Amino acid sequence: MTYLVIKCGGSVLDEIHPSFYKNIVEIQKEGLQPIVVHGGGPMISNLLTKLNVETKFVDGLRVTDEKILDVAEMVLSGSMNKEIVRKLQTAGGKAGGLSGVDGKLLQATALDDKLGFVGKVEKVNVEFLEYLCKWGLIPVISPIAIDDHGQRWNINADLAASAIAKALNATLFLITNVSGVLQNGRVLNHLTPSKITNLIENGTITGGMMPKVTAAIECLEEGIEEVVILNGLEENALLSYVKGVPMGTTITKKEYISSR
Repeated sequence: MTYLVIKCGGSVLDEIHPSFYKNIVEIQKEGLQPIVVHGGGPMISNLLTKLNVETKFVDGLRVTDEKILDVAEMVLSGSMNKEIVRKLQTAGGKAGGLSGVDGKLLQATALDDKLGFVGKVEKVNVEFLEYLCKWGLIPVISPIAIDDHGQRWNINADLAASAIAKALNATLFLITNVSGVLQNGRVLNHLTPSKITNLIENGTITGGMMPKVTAAIECLEEGIEEVVILNGLEENALLSYVKGVPMGTTITKKEYISSR
């Protein structure tokens, strides 16, 4: 089975083109197996503000204590996850929502002590994921993980999607609200790790694009052939790419991509 791991950030989901969900269903009908991993940072921040819970970020990652972890799990594994499931089913698909806690799908340890309960994925329960896919489901995964002691961990959605893609040897699609990596307003259709390093050093790649290109490079180091950054606000962007239309930024180890 050929897997496609599709990561969507919470900031994109509010604006994403309606064709996005239909594209995922169509891709599955054509014999590929999509797996959706989602974030929900803005909704978590909004709820924390309403609850008067102070939050701070270090290197783009939310410092997470137990109270913030409760809110993150409620948003990610609850409202955000089920909204995506509903929309995929409305588009004609059969989706199943779960988090990394379910079936120990994502097992994690601490990423950095200064971040609290922010984790890094150490193991993906591939057998469980394959079983769900054999049922014909489109898995929709929230990035809350667990360890052997029952401790939950908040995982950056880009890095959770990267871990799942690595475990399945799948192409990773990072869905954003921009057309790809930009330089002077122009989309860079193809990048390699060395080019990315140069773009980081000269200040072209900054902010929210940093974890995306980091996740991309990690996938390439694990043997995944390509990572694609696509604009989810564009109509049929995902399906167009799968059908061979040059879109977004494709990241590979090789300097040249044929046919795109």
